[in-house]
Amino acid sequence: MFLRRSAVDREPLAVTMSGVRLGERALQIGLDDPNVAGILAARPGLSGQSAMAVADETSAEKARRAVADSGAFVEITVTPLEGLPFPDGAFDVAIIHNRADLLTTLGTARSTRVLGECKRVLRVGGRVVVLETGTPSGLGAIFRSRTAPSEESGGGNSTTRGLEAAGFRAVRTLGDRDNYRFVEGMKVERGG
Repeated sequence: MFLRRSAVDREPLAVTMSGVRLGERALQIGLDDPNVAGILAARPGLSGQSAMAVADETSAEKARRAVADSGAFVEITVTPLEGLPFPDGAFDVAIIHNRADLLTTLGTARSTRVLGECKRVLRVGGRVVVLETGTPSGLGAIFRSRTAPSEESGGGNSTTRGLEAAGFRAVRTLGDRDNYRFVEGMKVERGG
């Protein structure tokens, strides 16, 4: 069909599911897929703000290359993720790149602090979207069936529980498709 977009024209599902819009103030925490991070960085446009917080210089360099490819203006900060250097309520949306099990590798205490910091820098009504490895499907499921995250390894319900423990409300899994799981939560009260 002539109205159908080609696979080249489609943006990655992770970008679509994040729901970042023009004019928003968006923060990305961590880095898994530089292509997705670069496209997300460009979504707020000139009327919004885009920032990234990464834990090391290697990730920052990958982020810089991805951002340069997207043409976006992004503030990239190397910082301990459990102490984000942004003011309270500075962002409308935060995207946590968790496909490499960032939250699990930090351990429970540090992961809880990262989620608490994420909540702190969001405005009331702001939301967090966690991008993590989902359930393999199709032909990939046959070859990668052992790589899907379990509750113990940081996937699915443990992310939901972590967000709820950090004080996020309306926590839900938005979808599990194309080897991605999307978990969202909202900041509904002041003071945290």
